[in-house]
Amino acid sequence: MARHESPSVLRSRVDRRFSSVLLAWFDHQHRPLPWRKNRHPYRRWVAEVMLQQTRVAQAGPVYERFIQRFPTVRSLARASPDEVLKVWEGAGYYARARNLRAAALVLTASGPVRWPRSSQAWEQLPGVGPYTARALASLTRGEPVVALESNGLRVAARWTLERGDPASNATRRRLEAHLATWLPLDRPGEFNEAIMELGETVCRPVGPRCSECPVRDGCRAREELADPSSIPTRVRKGPRPRVRAAIAAILRDGRWLVHRRPPRGLLGGLWELPGGKLEPNEPPEAAIRREVREETGLRLADLSRAGSVRHDYSHFSVSLDVFRGKAIGRFRAEEPTDSFRWVTPGEFELLPRPLATIRAARLIGRMTADDGARALPATQARRRVASDRRVPRPT
Repeated sequence: MARHESPSVLRSRVDRRFSSVLLAWFDHQHRPLPWRKNRHPYRRWVAEVMLQQTRVAQAGPVYERFIQRFPTVRSLARASPDEVLKVWEGAGYYARARNLRAAALVLTASGPVRWPRSSQAWEQLPGVGPYTARALASLTRGEPVVALESNGLRVAARWTLERGDPASNATRRRLEAHLATWLPLDRPGEFNEAIMELGETVCRPVGPRCSECPVRDGCRAREELADPSSIPTRVRKGPRPRVRAAIAAILRDGRWLVHRRPPRGLLGGLWELPGGKLEPNEPPEAAIRREVREETGLRLADLSRAGSVRHDYSHFSVSLDVFRGKAIGRFRAEEPTDSFRWVTPGEFELLPRPLATIRAARLIGRMTADDGARALPATQARRRVASDRRVPRPT
């Protein structure tokens, strides 16, 4: 009687093919991302930190701008915090930029730069967690470790039919242990990259392209489930809290009063327009007058509304009512403190700012331009409108 192999033996044969098939696919199908052009530890480090919480499409332009401005770790260490935050503008989660600069100071503190040679050594740097350390060690030193970010966790969970929450440490450890049996010792970095690439382009969160997957044969989610995208199990979250606030461009002698956020916490170290949250049942106009008076001692005259801006953060969304007004009275101190500054609109553009503040400043700018057009004599106003029609407005 013929001896039939057990399903576990058959699966182990499929599993052993996983890495070779996946790497062959990656060699021919990987995207030409800017950080893949140069595998120097500095560039891979910047990229890995940036990709922690920023989508690839969004990270690409910011990465290239960052590398152009700070081509070496020493140039990054010499930069001021404001310079680094300004170049990081648009990538979000600004603590990552502050940590990059802090780590650059550590790396350049004593003579020649000595890049970490292991994942444990990478974790000693500010802002480098276990995943980033493993990814960098495998990519730059060939350390045989599995590095799974959100895309990799999803791929591994579907392959193994893991029903636990990938955000939990226990589930992550199971998935890493499983993939460690497939890790090619000669190409661990590329293996980790290939897992991420598969999750980004094929094994997507919704609507996975199973027919295009190079390792679809043997994928338990594809074989055993009507909907492979039901893995991993998603933890239901409540509605995202919504915060409503009012901010204002406060004018005096052609300058705006701007405020710098504390160095730690949300949007730490960035500059924004003064204002704050609305109290229950408080009108936005009353809120901005109250906030400005409490923060600075100034009163507002000629207050007018420019519009509103909505912005989504990871755990809440904010709706900003944007105003413009003139400052009356004296600043509470003889001169503005380090957290307040009078600047021209042009100078404000050079400071690192949150995206919501950038959009609010544009509203104020359009409002000011419209006021100027209304102040022109009728003939000049018509010429202004005709000129605006000929020249496309910047987006």
